[in-house]
Amino acid sequence: MTYFCEYSFFMSDFFKNKVVAITGGTNGIGKALVDALIQSGASVATCSRNQDTLYDLQVAYSDKTLHTLVCDVSRYEDCKNFIKTTIDTFGGIDILINNAGISMRALLEDADIDVIRKVMDTNFYGTAYCSKLAVDTIIKRKGTIVGVSSIAGYRGLPGRTGYSASKYAVNGFLEALRTELMGYGVNVMWVCPGFTSSNIRNAALNNKGIVQKENPMDENKMMPAEECAQHILNAIEKRKRTLVLTFTGKKTVFMNKFFPAWTDKLVRNFYYKGNDLVK
Repeated sequence: MTYFCEYSFFMSDFFKNKVVAITGGTNGIGKALVDALIQSGASVATCSRNQDTLYDLQVAYSDKTLHTLVCDVSRYEDCKNFIKTTIDTFGGIDILINNAGISMRALLEDADIDVIRKVMDTNFYGTAYCSKLAVDTIIKRKGTIVGVSSIAGYRGLPGRTGYSASKYAVNGFLEALRTELMGYGVNVMWVCPGFTSSNIRNAALNNKGIVQKENPMDENKMMPAEECAQHILNAIEKRKRTLVLTFTGKKTVFMNKFFPAWTDKLVRNFYYKGNDLVK
């Protein structure tokens, strides 16, 4: 058993010598997953749109089994190259974690339609592309496909119409895929982290599709990305179907399922001050 990081989690040898491909692995939850998996002895492949952050990762793990590639998951050919080079490097893929994603913060009446399209292309199509391209090797290895989704995939959030739609799509896609692959010994899981400290809110797109570089939420009150990553890895090892994290996240899913009209009001009150979207 290997102790990892400052949190009270222990990792078994489950991931040792396994090949894990993670999209968006240079910050937030993705970076925390890369760190934990490398510590556990896995062979890791990850991608990002940012060459500089990938280089920093390579330098940090120059003595480890790590494959990196510049990739925009909204582009099919980029995804194809990432999956192909991962298989060429390691011989196959045991676990695919679709983590790359972007968010938005803009009311529909103000937002350019291209903002919603960009969010859908990254969050949904990125997951669909990589899952499609990796499914054959995952089947051969009786592996796992994971989607890092969101509470917004269970409960639509104001100012995030495109983001919510993309995460609902991810959940539905993975649920259908899980059913398709059950006979092959493949596990498919979707994860909804709840409020987790990461870069996704700082990088949220405004109504014109420009990164806002500001965050109305208090990141210090959120679950650390490292803790979130450990929960995800534990769920992968246990071959869970779904994972919903944080008390607020679980409460939101429960309330929206059984008391949807009441939840409408609670969500409105949380995100609005008067008629102004403040979060």
